[in-house]
Amino acid sequence: MGESTASSRRTALGLDVVYVQAKRWDTTVGRPELQKFAGALQGHRAKKGVFITTSEFSKEAVQYASQIDSKIALIDGAQLSRLMIDHGLGVSLVETYEIKRIDSDYFAED
Repeated sequence: MGESTASSRRTALGLDVVYVQAKRWDTTVGRPELQKFAGALQGHRAKKGVFITTSEFSKEAVQYASQIDSKIALIDGAQLSRLMIDHGLGVSLVETYEIKRIDSDYFAED
């Protein structure tokens, strides 16, 4: 399991500190992991965080994140994949499709 934690300060824009934790897991991420992350946020006086995993979150973890004072955005493997595709990050184009429609002006009589 790999782990990466980063913070972003944009005081010039007046935004809060946002902490990001990314983990590569083969198993479901449970409530205890989110509790540790929430504790780390409090230790750094941060109110916002993003927890990214390549797997998924347990129902208890999702429920916990929705009930605490800190705002923690949860991004699971499926959502991470969609974001990567949407933003062209870490993906490559394999094939494109061309869709055509009838041009009714071509057949219009004057």
